[in-house]
Amino acid sequence: MSAATGPIAGESGRSGAPEGAGKSERPKERFDAAGRRVLLVCVAGGFTTLLDQSVLNTSIPALRETLHAGPADLQWIVAGYSLAFGLALIPGGRLGDVKGRKWFFVTGLALFTLVSLVSATATEPGVLIAARLVQGAGAGLVNSQMIGTLQDVFDGQLRARALGMYAVTGSLAFALGPPIGGAVLALAGPEHGWRLTFLLNVPFGLATVALAARHLPKPRPGARNANLDVLGLLLVAALTLALMLPFVRPPGWAGWLAFAAAALLLLGALAWWQRRYARAGGRPLIHPALTRSAPYALGTATAMAQFGSSLAASLVLTMFLQDGLGLSPMGAALVALPSAVAMGVASALAWRVVHRHGRRTVTAAMAGSALAILLSGLVAHWASVAVLPWLLALLQLLGGASIGLMGSTNQAYVLRHAPAEAAGVSGAILQMAQRIAAAVAVSALSGVYLRETAGGGGHRSAYLTASVVCAAVAGLAVLTSVFAGRAAAREQRADEPAAVSRGRTPVR
Repeated sequence: MSAATGPIAGESGRSGAPEGAGKSERPKERFDAAGRRVLLVCVAGGFTTLLDQSVLNTSIPALRETLHAGPADLQWIVAGYSLAFGLALIPGGRLGDVKGRKWFFVTGLALFTLVSLVSATATEPGVLIAARLVQGAGAGLVNSQMIGTLQDVFDGQLRARALGMYAVTGSLAFALGPPIGGAVLALAGPEHGWRLTFLLNVPFGLATVALAARHLPKPRPGARNANLDVLGLLLVAALTLALMLPFVRPPGWAGWLAFAAAALLLLGALAWWQRRYARAGGRPLIHPALTRSAPYALGTATAMAQFGSSLAASLVLTMFLQDGLGLSPMGAALVALPSAVAMGVASALAWRVVHRHGRRTVTAAMAGSALAILLSGLVAHWASVAVLPWLLALLQLLGGASIGLMGSTNQAYVLRHAPAEAAGVSGAILQMAQRIAAAVAVSALSGVYLRETAGGGGHRSAYLTASVVCAAVAGLAVLTSVFAGRAAAREQRADEPAAVSRGRTPVR
């Protein structure tokens, strides 16, 4: 079985001691000073880059008016960030694995911070689209180093806690973005407020760059001699583009067929090259253990469906509140605020719930998220305007609590099935899957909403249609979570005889 992320409750729902931890060997339970500094840098970098997109959601109506952006421009502005983010993750993770993570982290965050200034001063949609693509690439390079760094620096329980804190930070950044964006727009006004949301990145980014240069571990001396699968990197980049581009801008039926054929061809070429590269003695880009692990693959699919549905639902809700109900950016932010509060509380309690109920927590929480999204669409279609914001805020409470419970716990379950030697790329694949889902879902669902409102269908009907699609995607995450739990249980049962023969107590 692959390296675990720590003593989390097992798939059976029972808790146990870390493998190999006897009475005379107690696991380390507290971060030392150096570990706290590394954790601070990773959390700060994650918060800065992940907050960016959720803040932007509240600003979409304002920047649309200022820049006179059309529907296609808006899809590129929102989804282009995730497109470039996803493209940078696997190459960034692999480069960090073989060359060291510190200076890739610093370079990516410096690029992200610098281009935030370009985004803030853009006067045309094309300039903002280009800046968002570069920002996304910088953010992907940064985030691909974070999970690998945490897995390099920490072991056992501390690794689980560190990964959990990183995941919680991402969840909170996602939830806090709309309230922060609404407050900035309320104070500065729509015309200048959306520009200030980009400038928020600059002080946080500069401070984190300085901390990273000082406190992140130096590259390993032998890393410079490690081989790098350059052709694998290029094939993954091309495959990612083939998967994401048609959803960012739908190309028509002929274009869909061409992109599908290209994706299948690239996937076959990648699989062939990875096998050949491994037989030749090289270290392939995608570690063989990752493709053989059903719990890793299914858990990644769960994270993909959850992230895509959540981000798309948040964006469409913001557009509905401002365009459909006529709320101010601050009013829309207040409707989303219960989600941030619930997510924070649920994230803090998640590990206690997981310790008691095991992997079932992820499945139940994902079902709660799907239900909250579906009910939001139904309420928006039928409720009166007077009570609708209050009902939507209540459903945001349910949705935020659900995502808080499952976000970091699912990530830990996924990464426990990744080998230590592929720590950076395993986390990168997980995040890339989420970013692919984000680009697909955000582009597709915003397109559904904008086309239906432009066609005279009305904002309520458009929001209901988008919510039903989002809920269906979230429902898919429920199914994959169930299958992931069963696959992990089978893998655990297969490992138990070997663990007993070594005189160890298997993790439950």
